[in-house]
Amino acid sequence: MSYQNEYELWLENVTDAEKPELESIKNNEAEIKERFHASLEFGTAGLRGIIGLGINRMNSYVVARATQGLSNQLIKTNPSGSTLSVCIAYDSRNKSEEFAKTAARVLAANGIKAYIFPELKPVPELSFSVRFKGAAAGIAITASHNPAKYNGYKVYGSDGAQLSPELASVVLEEIEKTPLFGGAKIIDFDEGISSGMIEIMGEETENAYLENVLAQSQNPDLVKKFGKDMKFVYTPLHGSGNKLVRCALSRLGFENVLVVKEQEAPNGNFPTVASPNPENKEAFTLAIDLAKKNDADLIIGTDPDADRVGLLVRDKSGEYIALTGNQTGVLLCEYILSSKKEKGILPEDGFVVKTIVTTNLTKEICDFYDTEMKDVLTGFKFIGEKIKEAEESGKGTYLFGFEESYGSLTGTYARDKDAVSASMLIAEMAVFYREKGLSLYDQLQNIYKKYGFYHEFVESITMEGLDGIAKIKSIMEEIRQNPPKVLGGKKVLAIRDYSTSKRLEIESGKIEEILLPKSNVLYFELEDKNNFIVRPSGTEPKIKLYCLLQGKTPDETSKIAELLKKDIQNLTK
Repeated sequence: MSYQNEYELWLENVTDAEKPELESIKNNEAEIKERFHASLEFGTAGLRGIIGLGINRMNSYVVARATQGLSNQLIKTNPSGSTLSVCIAYDSRNKSEEFAKTAARVLAANGIKAYIFPELKPVPELSFSVRFKGAAAGIAITASHNPAKYNGYKVYGSDGAQLSPELASVVLEEIEKTPLFGGAKIIDFDEGISSGMIEIMGEETENAYLENVLAQSQNPDLVKKFGKDMKFVYTPLHGSGNKLVRCALSRLGFENVLVVKEQEAPNGNFPTVASPNPENKEAFTLAIDLAKKNDADLIIGTDPDADRVGLLVRDKSGEYIALTGNQTGVLLCEYILSSKKEKGILPEDGFVVKTIVTTNLTKEICDFYDTEMKDVLTGFKFIGEKIKEAEESGKGTYLFGFEESYGSLTGTYARDKDAVSASMLIAEMAVFYREKGLSLYDQLQNIYKKYGFYHEFVESITMEGLDGIAKIKSIMEEIRQNPPKVLGGKKVLAIRDYSTSKRLEIESGKIEEILLPKSNVLYFELEDKNNFIVRPSGTEPKIKLYCLLQGKTPDETSKIAELLKKDIQNLTK
């Protein structure tokens, strides 16, 4: 069906209240094409797109169809007669509650019990609830840290991790079989409640989740003794972290938590920031002002679905410095492993997991503590897979996992990154080092002195719309066909192409197999243990270029970085 015919079909089928939105674009062919040329893509991260009417937008019709596909998959892949249930959570984004209730209504109509939270909740609590309730799947309505115009639909498997590629393909197949209008079974929400097919989750789920979060504390007695002396600022960036982050901190023993009032209340328009992304220091402008006025030790911020955490620490001059996800991750990794070793409880079969685009400093830390490190593809579901493998095989004890994009998980109670427990551990870690006369900034410098200087940065280039999709594809093809021989002034020694699962050693021509799932990623191994990686984002209209550098001094890596930035401009023209 042409995009124009699809547009006409929508005009005939949407409600009278919705028609003005579509009628307003009737003379705008580019906008019609953008909205109706193809369905919003369902992948292992579910759906994510701009809110609005159209098959390439996030709306209740698309959510209902996706949920029908999920319902079909659950019925198809579980034993006949199974009692099935799904947990549903949503964050502060516009239409999140509406989409969550739509999903519940479709599940109930298909004979699948829907457990829905009574208010917005963090994604890690949803991941925990799937396992806690013994559910067959989970749904989180969120677009993570995307700008306000976005929303999304993330699907979790029975293990609490994001859906595997195999199951996601079954869901997609079922979605494609389902007509968008009239194809999804659906009942009234109140009818679902009265019949017992929709149930509002009670406090027992949250209490159990918080108990597991608090159990991740490495030095609880230290916090009880000195936590009241630590002063720091927290901002939920208008998202779902507010209640639970503060609750976890309070229960552990932190009393001086200053919350940014302007960003405390949930608001899907995110009025105080350009984007609610803790990766961007601009999102912390109000938090920095509050910290300066109150002489706070550090600043913590969580994104709308509270799975990512940003950290700002004070340097020697008293300025608040934004740490990267890599820096926060290695601080936590060193803290957790050293604390366990000091107490004599570091397991011999312990392991840490990171993604391939995350700092290689992690390997140095793990080697120092005789702990195995495992590399996985980008996406926390792959870290979740390693936890599951260890549990099912009885081999290996998961200790910590993180990715450069500001997400980490300590413990096995969830299968997704958790900014609630990460925020708690960051605050605890600050107390731990403060008692040794160190700030977190000091400790980061000590890590560099101990293991060598590492510098990582990511260049993200946004390319929206149909032209953007084509451009990203063209860039990846061009780099594959004509790979650079030198990057950042460093010779390319080997190229890993994860789309073919092959590693090519340039000088010898030797080819090795990469023992990871296929993915659209190019990884360039450079001289002197430097690395450069290119991949399209799986959740945003961006191409991302990761620079993993190391050297003897900051100046040395800065020079490589400047040359790399010029190379990036040439590669993405």
